[in-house]
Amino acid sequence: MQVKLGSDKFIFNFYVTPIRVLLMFFALVGLFIMLLRFVFGLQFVTNLDDSCPWGFWIAFDVMCGVALAGGGYGMALLVYVLHIDYLRPVVRGAMLTSLIGYLLVMVGLFLDIGRWFNFWCPIVSWGYESVLFEVFWCISAYTIVQVLEFCEVVTERFFCGFHKYFVRMMPMLVIVGIAIPTMHQASLGELYVLLEGRLHPLWWSPIIFLFFLLSSFFVGPAMIMIETAIAAFSFKHVVSIGVLQRLSRIGGVSMIIYLVLRFGDLFLRDKLGFVFEMSFASAAFWVEVVVGLVLPLVIIFSPLSKSRFWLVVYGVMASFGVFLNRLNVVITGMSGDMGSNYYPSICEILVSVGLVSIGLLAYFFVCENFKIVEDNTTTNKLTQPKQNHS
Repeated sequence: MQVKLGSDKFIFNFYVTPIRVLLMFFALVGLFIMLLRFVFGLQFVTNLDDSCPWGFWIAFDVMCGVALAGGGYGMALLVYVLHIDYLRPVVRGAMLTSLIGYLLVMVGLFLDIGRWFNFWCPIVSWGYESVLFEVFWCISAYTIVQVLEFCEVVTERFFCGFHKYFVRMMPMLVIVGIAIPTMHQASLGELYVLLEGRLHPLWWSPIIFLFFLLSSFFVGPAMIMIETAIAAFSFKHVVSIGVLQRLSRIGGVSMIIYLVLRFGDLFLRDKLGFVFEMSFASAAFWVEVVVGLVLPLVIIFSPLSKSRFWLVVYGVMASFGVFLNRLNVVITGMSGDMGSNYYPSICEILVSVGLVSIGLLAYFFVCENFKIVEDNTTTNKLTQPKQNHS
């Protein structure tokens, strides 16, 4: 069923399907629990306490959300700076999912602040020596930059007189939009450099900031595999398999660098023995490495990469690996230091499901009303070799 929204001048289309109705239900449940959290406090809906102040929301909604939304700056770097033009058919979709992801990260930060009504304090109280202060400003600034970048898309349909100005601004916005994420992606890892002796040696490292930055880059192509699968299912928009295959190999090279650095770091710090100890931490480490890195690499650099299905499988596994890494850093790796057996409440999980549902609904709405996905003709022109008509 198609629903038309807005006035005569601003008409928006939105298709209502059984899947979207289910997403709306989860979104409403999540919003209701968020309201309870803001009114009654964190302890009313979470299992957090003074010994465990960071839990599932920080791991998934913030740490993982920022990483999974990192595809935008990576694609901007590849297309607009390195001029890899065959990736243009997927760049707008990647930047849209990045914008939606960062907006949801901002909501996640609100949820996790104990006294959420003091969110404005970093604006007037500048803690120069605080890593979280830098993270707050970088995420806020990058979200604003992404909104301005999206204005180029909006002004193609509405307020068209302003379109030429946003087109002129785009080179500057792209440069700023590439520089800022590299800072806060790394800074989220830098937080844990301070926790030597408290974070498990399998995840603590003096270069954990580099691991966070690299993983935020290689998860970008993985998320694009998932995004293009959603676009193909929902809008019949099929990106050339050659584009996806080459993009996956760009991600694969950075995954190999990441994997070598992870094990090299463990070896040089004489912590490789923890990998083989029979413990929950070592099991979580191996799941993270095998499912999130090794198996995706097998798909990328084998004939399986010629299959659209297996490329989506690679995208799901690599994204899951980054999610599990952030979960391991925030919860598993800190479990020995927390002094309590934390596990997320059902409300914490439902809020995260609600945020993901809101993100998917926003993605569908924008794609149906703005030029995000290219038509197949444009895609084929960009991906097929030029014909010699002489």
